[in-house]
Amino acid sequence: MIETIRTILGKVGGLGTAPAEIATDADLYALGLTSFASVQLMLAIEEAFDIEFPDHLLNRKSFASIDAIERTVSDILKDQKVA
Repeated sequence: MIETIRTILGKVGGLGTAPAEIATDADLYALGLTSFASVQLMLAIEEAFDIEFPDHLLNRKSFASIDAIERTVSDILKDQKVA
């Protein structure tokens, strides 16, 4: 999952750092992730993982780092299995 997230970051993140070089706990906003790019990131992640972000997860914290994105996607996938 992390490699998919890194690939998506490379395509839509607009970061000055190669995604492979970003620590999973690094602050993506401090690295240059903009609000617009985070929306693009969300849309690409939804498509890649066939999920939909619920409104309560549409916040800066959900996209703050690669780890945060992975946790958020994992939680959404778990919730989908339960439903």
